[in-house]
Amino acid sequence: MRKIGVGLLGLGTVGMGTYKVLKAQQPEMGKKLGVELELRRIAVKDPAEVADQVDDASLLTADWHEVVEDDSVEIVIELMGGLEPARTCILAALHAGKHVVTANKDLVAVSGRELLDAAAEHKCDLLFEAAVAGGIPIIRPMKQCLLGNTITEIMGIVNGTTNFILTKMEQEGMEFQEALDLATELGYAEADPTADIEGLDAGRKVAIMASIGFHSRVVLDDVHIEGITKITAKDIQYAREMGCTIKLLGVARCDEEGIEAYVCPMLIAGDHPLASVSDSYNAVFLNGDAVENVMFYGRGAGSLPTASAVVGDVFDIARNIMNGCCGRISCSCYKELSVKKMEDTKNRFFLRMLVEDKCGVFTDTANVFAQNQVSLAQIIQRQSEKGTAELVVITDAVKEGNLTNAIETLKAQESVKEISTVLRVYQADKGE
Repeated sequence: MRKIGVGLLGLGTVGMGTYKVLKAQQPEMGKKLGVELELRRIAVKDPAEVADQVDDASLLTADWHEVVEDDSVEIVIELMGGLEPARTCILAALHAGKHVVTANKDLVAVSGRELLDAAAEHKCDLLFEAAVAGGIPIIRPMKQCLLGNTITEIMGIVNGTTNFILTKMEQEGMEFQEALDLATELGYAEADPTADIEGLDAGRKVAIMASIGFHSRVVLDDVHIEGITKITAKDIQYAREMGCTIKLLGVARCDEEGIEAYVCPMLIAGDHPLASVSDSYNAVFLNGDAVENVMFYGRGAGSLPTASAVVGDVFDIARNIMNGCCGRISCSCYKELSVKKMEDTKNRFFLRMLVEDKCGVFTDTANVFAQNQVSLAQIIQRQSEKGTAELVVITDAVKEGNLTNAIETLKAQESVKEISTVLRVYQADKGE
C-alpha cells in the first residue's frame, strides 16, 4: 500500500491532539483511505521538552526548514499559530509543491488570498477547516455541500470562552469579572484572554466565513468588533424580562447593497436555537435560498475537537493525491462586493439609561428618539436611586447612524444622567 509522508509544524495543544488522532487512526487508515499516512518530521521550538511525548524522538527538529524541505513529506500541517513564521512556512511549503493543512485563523483572516493564490499557482491543496469553530464542519459544507445555494446570512456563537462567561452570568448571576476568573481557573480562558473577551477571535472567524459564504474577500479589518467586558448582570436580567438572552454573536449578511460583518454582544430571542447554546459550545446558523436554515453545533475548540478537523483535512488531501485531483477547490472569492460601514447597517437596539425621575422626562426622551427616526418597541421604567429612574428600551430596526445621533443628543440633556448600556438585538428579518 502506498505511503504518504506528513510533516507537522508545532506540537502544542492542537499539535499534540493531531499527533494523537493520527496515531489512533493508524490501524484503520488503510481501509478508510486506500493509503497509509506516515508522520516523517515534527518541528517544535524545543525538541527536548516533548521528546518523551512522542513514540519516536528522532522525528523532532527545531528547524521548520527540515520539515518543509524533506522530499519524503507531501503534506505539511501548520499548527504553530500567529502570523509569522507561519506565513513564511506555508508559502515555502506551497512553493515546494507540498499540500498544506492549517488551523491558523489569524493568518487565514489576514493573508488568505495570498496563501490561496500560491496554492492555486502550484496546484496544491490548502485546507483550513479547523480555523473556524474547531471540530464543527462549516468551511467544507459551505465550499461543497451548500454550493448550490446563494447564502444570505451566516451568524453564530464562535467563541467558547465568551459563551461560557455569559452562560455563568445568566445562570448564576455572576458579574463579568467573576465569570472570567472562573473561566480562567477551569482552563476555558487563556492567561491573556483579550482576543476572546474583546471579540477579536470571533472577528477572524467571521471574516473567513463571510469570504467563503459570499464569494467576496472579507478581511479582519472589515469586521466591526465589540467585546463583552461591559456586559453586566443587570443587562442580562433585563434581557430575560424581555424574553431574550445575551450572546456574543458573529454576524455576516449579504444583500444587493453589499456585505455587513460584525461581532458584538447581542440580545437574541429566547426561542431561537442559538439561545440554548451554553457553556463552551459553539454553533453556526446559516441561511441559503434553497436549503433555508441550517445549524452546525458542537465543540468549537479544544485539543481533540480541533484535531478532528485537522485530520479530516489531511485525509481529504490524501484522497486527492491518490486520485490525482489536488488543487480542485481553491479560492472561491470571484466577486468584489463592498463591505458596508457600520453606521449604514440596520439593527434593533437595547438601551439602558438613568434619567431624572420627574414628570416630562420620558416624553422628552421619546421625542429625541422620534426626531432621529428611532421607533421604540419595548419599554421598561423603574425607580432607581432617589431622584432617578432606570429606563430600558428596545427599538425597532434603525440605521446605526440614526441611533448614534439620538444617543449623542440624549447625552447632552441634563435630565439624562447616564447611558449605561447600548446593545444590538438580533433579528433574522431586520425589516424597514
